[in-house]
Amino acid sequence: MSQADVSYSCGSCGYPLNLTSSNRITSGIGSEYLESIKKGFMSFLPVDLSRFTQVDEVHCFPVSWGRYRPKTKLLCRKCGVHIGYGYGDAPALCGFDSPNSSSAAYKKFDIKIRALQPSEEC
Repeated sequence: MSQADVSYSCGSCGYPLNLTSSNRITSGIGSEYLESIKKGFMSFLPVDLSRFTQVDEVHCFPVSWGRYRPKTKLLCRKCGVHIGYGYGDAPALCGFDSPNSSSAAYKKFDIKIRALQPSEEC
């Protein structure tokens, strides 16, 4: 981790979430990235799932090319506050068979900016 990296903790209880600014997804640094910031979310990949309690919300909403993917709610493991969502690629959870389906195959994690605070561990 470089000196410019920021580590984030839970905004409610201060529990370290092992999220760093270097793991943020900024590839769509144009309008898509700015739109997500305006909506109050930052996207991360990878995420240390041991720092979160996961609640599967298997809302099988359609995405391009007729595929479906689940959305998992991420809660702080210590205090239970809602931190954000993980979006996966597991069509089997939605009743569709796929040879490459894996419930741990997350594409990205959208974390609420308000649910974070800079960590004291830098």
